[in-house]
Amino acid sequence: MRVTCAPASRNRRRKVLKQAKGYRGNRSKLIRQAYVAVDRAMAFAYIGRKQKKRQYRRLWTQRINAACRALDFKYSWFIDGLRKAGIEINRKMLADLAVLDAGAFAQLVEKAKAAR
Repeated sequence: MRVTCAPASRNRRRKVLKQAKGYRGNRSKLIRQAYVAVDRAMAFAYIGRKQKKRQYRRLWTQRINAACRALDFKYSWFIDGLRKAGIEINRKMLADLAVLDAGAFAQLVEKAKAAR
């Protein structure tokens, strides 16, 4: 005879309902709707982890570009000048320098200008 409320099944369903906690309406109470909701949520979470990387890189580029424009220099020229000068700093660090330490960033811009 088939057992439908075995401990393994119960634990699996409990786990899904625990993941669905906080969802609106029956999505947090009924197992079939919770499965769908949790499945969609996990898919969106996976996509979101990829999008976050893209969005941060765009933000860093915008901040670097704004700081370069304030010093009458173009972003693309700045990146090219850094590459030619042999300075290897990633965009995250450059963005932090642009926001937190304008003097150091200005020195990097001068080095990039000299290398171009």
